[in-house]
Amino acid sequence: MSTSTETTRETMLHYFESDHRDIGTLAQDVVFTVMATGQEHRGREAVLAMFAFFYHLAFDATARPRVTLFGERNALWEGEFAGRHIGEFAGIAATGKEVRVPLAVVYDLDDGKISQGRIYFEMPVLMRQLGVPGG
Repeated sequence: MSTSTETTRETMLHYFESDHRDIGTLAQDVVFTVMATGQEHRGREAVLAMFAFFYHLAFDATARPRVTLFGERNALWEGEFAGRHIGEFAGIAATGKEVRVPLAVVYDLDDGKISQGRIYFEMPVLMRQLGVPGG
């Protein structure tokens, strides 16, 4: 089945509205890659666990959109990761500091499901905001 721009739009809007929690929008073998580190999260449960860690355990955060584009088999989301550091992250104990970090994700879709996500997260910006020297 081919994916149309409208199908991509519908899938992605449902995914965004579910706050990254709707497993039905993800392909069984979905892979999300953090491009700065190469770390891969494979499978629905691993992807959902990654989001739970970033948005609810290490940080109390949300993704604030700026630009969202839809194509036949791809989508691009650009915005910012915004919230408060509430748990251990990268060896740094919770600081309670507010963070605002540029974030972009490129999504690939197959048969109306998200099959890949490439996350571009500005780690140096986050580390500076957490008070890491040279971050």
